[in-house]
Amino acid sequence: MELVLALLVVSVAAAIPADTYTTKYDNLDVGEILKNERLYKKYQECLYDTGTCSPDGKELKDVLAEIIKTDCKKCSEKQKNNIVKYLKVVLTEKPDDYLKLEKIYDPDQIFRKKYSS
Repeated sequence: MELVLALLVVSVAAAIPADTYTTKYDNLDVGEILKNERLYKKYQECLYDTGTCSPDGKELKDVLAEIIKTDCKKCSEKQKNNIVKYLKVVLTEKPDDYLKLEKIYDPDQIFRKKYSS
């Protein structure tokens, strides 16, 4: 009986979604990614699903639509600042790239409506 109860508790705990995203990539330098064309291209290819993904790129790809839809509800302040910075720069300085991202991750243009100025 105790084993069954323990398995039930573990199952329920595993089913509860995390309240926040992992912080293990919080120290990524978003500015450096945006300045370095090679790095930028690798991230974009990952997000477009046309290239391989680094571990942090894959994690971003897996949650980007949710991040946009919920205004980064599960993000730390640093994460929110980084994602907003990245998307704003792409939106304003690389609009063709942003359109590709928007088509995949934000077809309702939630981010554009909130952050374009």
